Amino acid sequence: MNHFFIITNETKDASFDTTNLIKNYLLKRGKTCYVRKEKKESEVYGHNTVLREVPLDVECVIVLGGDGTLLRAARNLVDLNVPFLGINLGTLGYLTEGDRNSVTDILERVVADEYIQEERMMLYGKILSPDGQVLGEDVALNDLTLNRSQSLRIFKFKVYVNGEFLYLYAADGIIVSTPTGSTAYNLSCGGPVVEPTAKLFLVTPIAPHSLNNRSLILSSTDTIELEILGSEKDRGSDAGYVASFDGDAVFRLEPGSRIVVQRAEQVTKILKLSSMSFLETLRVKMS
Repeated sequence: MNHFFIITNETKDASFDTTNLIKNYLLKRGKTCYVRKEKKESEVYGHNTVLREVPLDVECVIVLGGDGTLLRAARNLVDLNVPFLGINLGTLGYLTEGDRNSVTDILERVVADEYIQEERMMLYGKILSPDGQVLGEDVALNDLTLNRSQSLRIFKFKVYVNGEFLYLYAADGIIVSTPTGSTAYNLSCGGPVVEPTAKLFLVTPIAPHSLNNRSLILSSTDTIELEILGSEKDRGSDAGYVASFDGDAVFRLEPGSRIVVQRAEQVTKILKLSSMSFLETLRVKMS
C-alpha cells in the first residue's frame, strides 16, 4: 500500500500528536498520506459528501479514535471499497487494531504487508411511513435499533421474517445486529456473542415484558420487517419513536411506520495484524 487517508477524532487526539506521528512515518517511507479531522454530525450531509473528499488513489483508511469513529467512517465511506485500520484512542476498541503506544509497530507491519484483511457483513435498512412512502435508508456495520424518542414506556411492535408474521413484542425496543455488532448494544441487552466474520442477523428485544423472549439468530439472506404499533398512551400525545443506524443516523417515526432490514450489498474491510483470536480478544476486553 502506498496511499493512505487518515480520519482523526479530534476529541481523542486534540493536539494531533498521534495523527502527525503516523503521517510523518508514512511520508518518510515514500507513502502518500492525506489527513482529515472527523466532522461533527451537523457538518456532514450524507455519505457522498464525505466520500468526495477522499482522493481516488487511496488504498487504506486509518481511523484514529474508538469504535464509534470507525463505525461512522465505515458508513460514510461504504462505497469506497478499501480496508480500514483502526487505532484505538478510546476505551474497549473491539474494531480497532492497537493503541497510540503501538502505532510504530502497527505501521511497520502495514508497510511490510504483514496483515490479513477481514470482510464484515453490513446491514441495510429502509424506513417506510404508515402509507408506504420511503422516508430514508442507510447502512450499518453494527446494528439498527428501534426505541422511543422520549419516554421509557414499553410499546408494541410486530416482527416479520420474509413476509411471515413472527412475533408481537411488548418491550422498550429492539436491536437488529450484525455479527460485528454482537459485542455492542446486543451484548448489553443479553444477546449472544458471534464470531464477527459470520454471516447472519441477531434480533434482540430490549427489556421485553415476557419471560420467554430471547434473541433470534436468522440467516443473512432473510428480510426482517419491524412494524410499530405503539401504545394506548400514544393517543393525543407527542410520543414518537426513533430508528438509529450504529447509534448515529437517526430517523423519527410514528405508529404504523415500518422498517425493512436486509443484508447490505457492501461490506466493511478491516485490516487485522494481531495473531490474537477473537475469543482471546473477547476474554481480554471483558476481563
